[in-house]
Amino acid sequence: MSDNAQNSPDITPEAVESAVEAALAAIGSAADTAQLKAARAAHVAEGSPLAVLNASMRQVAPEHKAAFGKLIGQGRGRVTQALAAKEAELAEAETAARLEAERVDITAVASRTPVGARHPLTLLQEQISDVFVGMGWEIAEGPELEHEWFNFDALNFDVDHPARQEQDTFYVDPASRHLVMRTHTSPVQVRSMLDREVPIYVLCPGRVYRTDEFDATHLPVFTQFEGLVVDKGISMAHLKGTLDHVARQLFGPEAKTRFRTNFFPFTEPSAELDLWHPTFKGGARWIEWGGCGMINPNVLRAAGIDPDVYSGFAFGMGVERALMFRSDVQDMRDMAEGDVRFSEQFGMVV
Repeated sequence: MSDNAQNSPDITPEAVESAVEAALAAIGSAADTAQLKAARAAHVAEGSPLAVLNASMRQVAPEHKAAFGKLIGQGRGRVTQALAAKEAELAEAETAARLEAERVDITAVASRTPVGARHPLTLLQEQISDVFVGMGWEIAEGPELEHEWFNFDALNFDVDHPARQEQDTFYVDPASRHLVMRTHTSPVQVRSMLDREVPIYVLCPGRVYRTDEFDATHLPVFTQFEGLVVDKGISMAHLKGTLDHVARQLFGPEAKTRFRTNFFPFTEPSAELDLWHPTFKGGARWIEWGGCGMINPNVLRAAGIDPDVYSGFAFGMGVERALMFRSDVQDMRDMAEGDVRFSEQFGMVV
């Protein structure tokens, strides 16, 4: 090889072997893919000893290029094979280590219990109940499967009232039993007047059922809270004062209410209830909140209460609607679909 050395003094078997041995040593000592990448850059990439030797081939005489090319090519092939083998070895080891780190023993007892989140409708309903209990009221409950007399007749609904049609109300077979899924919690008010002695101050929260579409602003099953007061000398002023107090407790000290004339079979006079929401996203505004009014004398008579001696007021609002504009919930379906991520954003309250 002396003649070859004279043609290209940089390319010798010793030089090639030295470069290969240095590369194999660096590759063999690499403990992870980062060190292997550094070894590749130092011994294979441009500027490495083998790359420099390969670049020297341009100085070799044509009759000696085959011999020198074979010498360098064999050396680079050994290094390339070592790199591939080491790369596979490290990848397998790192995958095994990652799997071990992420291993979960599904037979073991959980090390902790995940913190849950109560549904925001439950939290808001309890907060509303606390406001009324703080005023000395009672919380009253009743059956969700209700007799038609409690749901309609006792509340002064005529037999041909649209609310009594099947397009609005869930009737339960057989029809001869006159059972419905209650369309409001007002039957609890009737039951309260039948079961309690006057004066009566009760709040009636709970689920109600209507044949509404399941969409962003309607649910076929939702929650209400209705209030009932029966006492001597009760007037619309008492109703307004009560609702203003509740509004301030739920929506801040600047909240207030206003009445707009309307008609309901079970109250006379009746009013739509609007809420002035001071912290509404997008700016303070009036929002329709529910219905209210003085109890119709016919409802008092149905419960055996003399309307010439006693008077009272009633009101009703939807909890879902209150939650929507209280917490900026855009879609009612989020409240019904059972995704815990919806509840978690309201926090865990015991």
